[in-house]
Amino acid sequence: MFEADLLYFLGASIILTIAPGPDNIFVVTQGISRGKKAAVLTALGMCSGVSVHTAAAALGVSAIFYSSALLFNMVKYAGAGYLLFLAWKTLQKRKGEELPERYLPTRDYLPLFRHGFVMNVCNPKVALFFLAFFPQFVVPGTESFLSEMVILGGIFMLQAVLIFTVIAYFSGVIGDWFIKRSRVSGFFSWTAAVIFACLGIRLALVQQ
Repeated sequence: MFEADLLYFLGASIILTIAPGPDNIFVVTQGISRGKKAAVLTALGMCSGVSVHTAAAALGVSAIFYSSALLFNMVKYAGAGYLLFLAWKTLQKRKGEELPERYLPTRDYLPLFRHGFVMNVCNPKVALFFLAFFPQFVVPGTESFLSEMVILGGIFMLQAVLIFTVIAYFSGVIGDWFIKRSRVSGFFSWTAAVIFACLGIRLALVQQ
């Protein structure tokens, strides 16, 4: 693997990570509705899911997954169902809640890491993306295929953590500004629920 290839890979990874998508929307929603810490934990959960997709692509699991419509749909609907569950749960938490969720105890933020991880792992398009994208930067026929895939996965995860952390921080800052305006703060949970539901429906409609 040449240094030039790594630079091209890093540049392409940064562009793809910054490009608007479900993961970005999910992190921004958490930042605005629940604050910087919640958004960062969600982002870290999503980025940790990269390790699963990297391993799957390196071991050829993604290729098997891509060739099976049944497996593709199982993962797709599991992810969509999870997002719809988050939408319902967000609305349930809103009932009878006097303080915005961003001020709840720290222990209530920890499940957000799991939410981010599950959302990333259960997105079949991410698995197919890794299968198509990573091998382009591996030397054909190399005996160190697995190690090079792991290196690429580590680079992708590192840049994703940095970028998503920045996105999470600034979305939290925006949320802090809005939360002081009582007229708009009440819409945060409803907005988050609608976004989760839309992401779930969008994922359910994804075609192989």
